[in-house]
Amino acid sequence: MRIFVVGSGVVGTATGRGLLDAGHRVTFIDVSPERVAFLNEIGLDARPEIDLGSEGDSLVFLTLPTPNAGSRYDLTAFVAGTRDLGRALCETSAVHTVVVRSTVDPGTTEGLVGPLLEQESGLRQGSGFLLASNPEFLRASSAAEDFRWPWMTVIGARNRRVQERLAELFAPFGGTMRIFDNPTTAEFVKCAHNIFNATKISFWNEMHVVAERLQIDLGAVSETVSRSAEASFNPAYGTRGGAPYGGVCLPKDTMAFLGFAAGVGVDMPILRSVIEMNSRFVDRAAADGAVSGERVAELVGGRAADSLGDRSGNGFGDGFGGGATEPGPGLASARALWSPDRLPRQPRDSRGVEATEGAPR
Repeated sequence: MRIFVVGSGVVGTATGRGLLDAGHRVTFIDVSPERVAFLNEIGLDARPEIDLGSEGDSLVFLTLPTPNAGSRYDLTAFVAGTRDLGRALCETSAVHTVVVRSTVDPGTTEGLVGPLLEQESGLRQGSGFLLASNPEFLRASSAAEDFRWPWMTVIGARNRRVQERLAELFAPFGGTMRIFDNPTTAEFVKCAHNIFNATKISFWNEMHVVAERLQIDLGAVSETVSRSAEASFNPAYGTRGGAPYGGVCLPKDTMAFLGFAAGVGVDMPILRSVIEMNSRFVDRAAADGAVSGERVAELVGGRAADSLGDRSGNGFGDGFGGGATEPGPGLASARALWSPDRLPRQPRDSRGVEATEGAPR
């Protein structure tokens, strides 16, 4: 296949070289003269701008940088590269497929890239050019190896032929393949993937602080929990979403450990957030009429014999199978028990902001 890689940093170079080694014709595009010179020096076809005038149908991968600027992605380079590509599309009669490989907000492929390409090229998405999302899962320290031996490839495209072309392109590399009919789903997968990893690291760092205070070996604890906790060894556990946890253990143990940690002088913002998020879903379940107020109170209070979550994921489980009922008087006590105001808090700093609230906006 004819392939262009727009943005030739770590991800772009690993992607392009992997596809080149698989027998495809690859051209690297980068605005940095030094980068272009380096790639040419090592024998790669690298250019400062993309020219599609004499090209037939191709795959154009956008691997442009999207660093964060505060709590948002900085899309300056990404937008500039997309606009340049749009202008290049003006000069071709072929139908090129633009594949967003950069990490971006869900909805970017169709909500930003598509309109920008239409604006710059005068073409229409679906006829003049095609779109897809193919997020990368490459580690900076081993990007080339991760591309050549992926554990998973994710593709999102509405056009069935585009799905097939990308599946054919990546199939020789092996690994699991997930194909979605909506590019936004693929973009969401990448975001959730990274956030889940970050959350797990921060969870164990939070536990590390408590373990230090107790002078115990966290390594022994985490190695054991990684095998004892179903959320760790069962990929389906807790991933369904949309309903709170409940039962005997989870509500009481999360609340009790938060209080215990406060008692030994350790703030646990992640655990507090876990409890507060669950409280929202308990309230939502009651408001939706999925369960009576008395039942919510029992589950929140840890007095129920069964669990909100079944063995394949979080959710209402068998305990909520009786159909909708009106919230009863027990709802008030349930909400009171789960109120964030009842959770242990650290003293406010000199600006009146609690450490767990983050910087004022």
